[in-house]
Amino acid sequence: MTKSVLIAAALALALVGCSDSNKAAADKAAADAKAAAEKAATATKEAADKAAQATKEAADKASDAMKSAMPAPAAPGAAPAPAPEPATPPADSTKK
Repeated sequence: MTKSVLIAAALALALVGCSDSNKAAADKAAADAKAAAEKAATATKEAADKAAQATKEAADKASDAMKSAMPAPAAPGAAPAPAPEPATPPADSTKK
């Protein structure tokens, strides 16, 4: 009976040792996954910030282009531009 108790104790120690090494591996895998997730979150945030900045710059450039493409307003008190003259038909050269 003493021999079977010793064998059972040895098996129990072996199982505890295996579970500890599995726990350590699982803890390391969890830590690696957490680090990878944090790295991905940081990269995503940086990409979103860069995209927002690029969008703002593009909107500013578009606004500047619109302003430069618009004609300048007439000065107050300035006379309006004259209307173009209507085109006169060419003289009829078939009359005698």
